[in-house]
Amino acid sequence: MKIKIVSTFLTLFFIFGCASTNQPTLTPLEIQTLQTREYDQSKEIVFPSVISVLSDIGYTITSADLVTGLITAESLAESDAATKFWLGISNVSQTKANAFVEEIGEITKVRLNFVVTNDKSYGYGQTDRSDVQVLDATAYQNAFEKIENAIFVRDTD
Repeated sequence: MKIKIVSTFLTLFFIFGCASTNQPTLTPLEIQTLQTREYDQSKEIVFPSVISVLSDIGYTITSADLVTGLITAESLAESDAATKFWLGISNVSQTKANAFVEEIGEITKVRLNFVVTNDKSYGYGQTDRSDVQVLDATAYQNAFEKIENAIFVRDTD
């Protein structure tokens, strides 16, 4: 009887103990704090700075509207040619970015959101897609540092 209990426990441990996600568990407020910065400059300076930085780091701007403050962009798609050739499975990865720029009184807020999209196509027309939000603080910090530099350059002109 003890062997059954121990073996059941070990089986459950291996099944559920090994399943883990690399995504940190953050509250919505922590995610918002990670993705948002405030600037003392006007929206007319901050908005083109965000567009410029997204372009500089390799994104193609798909839409931008100063009135709404919304910017959408996507990176170049990456595909695994070997998997496609040998297994007939097409696996395409791409990062999409959204930015929202809003002016509240004297402050302009910028919120960035990066999402990695993986599209897979199998034989017989089967497809699968997974979207994973980027929650790496260094990715956002690097982008915001570049935005701050672009704002500084535009503001001194």
